Amino acid sequence: MDWLADLILVLHALFVLFVVGGLAFVWVGAWRGWPLARHFGFRVTHLGAILFVAGEALVGVMCPLTVWEDALRGRETEKGFIARILHAVLYWDAPPWVFTLLYVGFALVVLATFLLIPPARKRKGDTPVP
Repeated sequence: MDWLADLILVLHALFVLFVVGGLAFVWVGAWRGWPLARHFGFRVTHLGAILFVAGEALVGVMCPLTVWEDALRGRETEKGFIARILHAVLYWDAPPWVFTLLYVGFALVVLATFLLIPPARKRKGDTPVP
């Protein structure tokens, strides 16, 4: 089942890339005038993704992807995905409240971006953005 655990790890990394990279994409896209940066569906999905992560952290729930990966690898869930990455890359460990603070802070930045660079509303006659 290691292949399934590896697949979940890749999906988890892609999710993190979407959340973090999505914010950078919105900022650069708004500056450059890219229509997708203001696409309503993309923006709502992006905001929902980080609000889900922040909500998990606030209520003390471990990410399901982390739990599933650990179960498939036969180990107990002790640290979240980001905590593992930081520990592995930087040899830095922090209490869970630090990561909760980071998640909630990032969610607030995404929410502020959503309000300051609002998504475009679809109007009659608009052509859909691919």
